[in-house]
Amino acid sequence: MKFKEFGIKKDILNAIRKAGYEEATPIQEKAIPVIMEGSDVIGLAQTGTGKTAAFALPILNSIEFRKRARVRALILTPTRELAIQTFENFKKYGRYMDLKTVCLYGGAKKGNQLAQLKRGADIIVATPGRLIDLYNEGVLDFKSVDYFVLDEADRMLDMGFVPDVRKINSLLPEWRQMIMFSATMDKAVEDLANQMLKDPVRIQVAAQNDAAETVDQRLIYTKGELKDTIIIQFLQNEIKNPENLSLPRKDRKNAIVFTRTKKGADRLHKALVKAGLLAVSIHGDKTQGQRKDALDRFRSGQVQILVATDVAARGLDIPKLNYVFNYDLPEEPDNYVHRIGRTGRAGESGIAYTLCCEDELHLLYEIEKLMGKEIPEASTEWSLELDRTKFKRHNKRNNYRRNFARRSYGDNKNRPRRNDKHRDNRNNDNHRANRHNDNNRDNKHSRNHRDNRDNRNKNN
Repeated sequence: MKFKEFGIKKDILNAIRKAGYEEATPIQEKAIPVIMEGSDVIGLAQTGTGKTAAFALPILNSIEFRKRARVRALILTPTRELAIQTFENFKKYGRYMDLKTVCLYGGAKKGNQLAQLKRGADIIVATPGRLIDLYNEGVLDFKSVDYFVLDEADRMLDMGFVPDVRKINSLLPEWRQMIMFSATMDKAVEDLANQMLKDPVRIQVAAQNDAAETVDQRLIYTKGELKDTIIIQFLQNEIKNPENLSLPRKDRKNAIVFTRTKKGADRLHKALVKAGLLAVSIHGDKTQGQRKDALDRFRSGQVQILVATDVAARGLDIPKLNYVFNYDLPEEPDNYVHRIGRTGRAGESGIAYTLCCEDELHLLYEIEKLMGKEIPEASTEWSLELDRTKFKRHNKRNNYRRNFARRSYGDNKNRPRRNDKHRDNRNNDNHRANRHNDNNRDNKHSRNHRDNRDNRNKNN
């Protein structure tokens, strides 16, 4: 379906055309007409399906220019990266409209954001924490908000933003139209939707928890100590080869390598640089300026390798990303889907490699269980034979232990903790040490008392 069939304004159609789009994606085709009709919407869509435009276009289409700007659309995102990306999308599609869009997020100085708000805002894209901070300072007014968008609702829950989201929702007019998008729909997300949305229309374009069909998934089961060797050799062959480097920057092959921890990202980044590979890294300990600089260099093609933790697994839109590497398997199986969703976006194809060692078999089991299918194995010189029945049996034993613990102890509050035991031992050790010191002190006093008595007897 072509965008002009939605009845969208000419200025927006021109901006869409300039961005290089002509036809709507499935989520856009289903969501745009419903939002334009004024219904609350809950959309279930994977990353890379065009869901940002699915709510941005109808919102832009409905907002008219006013000399005195008032906040008429509020979009909440869980991370700074996603807030910036959503802001850029609104600017891109509204380039020919005289509307003011402001982006508010933590990790940056408030001065510039406050200055923009004083000049007026029609649309605000924000993270919950910074939005509440600025509201408490009295610089925000939500009385005119017509649209409230909650993007990546499941991620909001994971990050503990639900109290902030509820508070923000309570500050908005009752008539506001609410749009919620989520990559997954568990009970917590369902409950939140039932509390905040009014008779929502549910839109789903793909099986829940499934990766995009445009992503070619490949599993390499190997030894943990070989992971660096595999990553480095692959990146040298595919990314650093002269043919790739001779291409214009934006046409060169590129790759994101995901690690489970911030320390792991820093260590791997150093190993890649030591091997002669030009790479940048981002994680939660980096400042906003460092993260933005790394992403800008990667997006522009100045650097072709990005090492990242799951802070970048959602909302990171890299045009034509060729490869995703899971150096470590994520603790949360949902994050696997979001990681590999960085490639294969907007109809493009991509390849996702997952390196798995024996210690991670239980994580692989949970990922495949979530997706309902096995990740195809890739045969390499470093591959080991993978016996899936082995880790399924291992996982069954773990499930039995967890279920036994629940039956035995009921509520987790009653379950003994390892740290409690260590704390008790530590207290016992301290008690024994203090008692020993007391005994030594008593013995010392006794000796001193005997010495003084002997001296007195001698003098007498």
